[in-house]
Amino acid sequence: MSIVAKLLERKERLLAQLESGPGPNEREKIERQLAQIETALSLLEPGDAVGRVDE
Repeated sequence: MSIVAKLLERKERLLAQLESGPGPNEREKIERQLAQIETALSLLEPGDAVGRVDE
């Protein structure tokens, strides 16, 4: 799975958690993680999008 795909999958899961109505502390944690994902996506070079992450 590509780096971008993994980030987008994680972002989707976090957005679903936000929709479930978490408490204020959990909401802050989720929003912080979403901001980190957005930063990572914006910093990726076009060639990085096809890179693979082994897990």
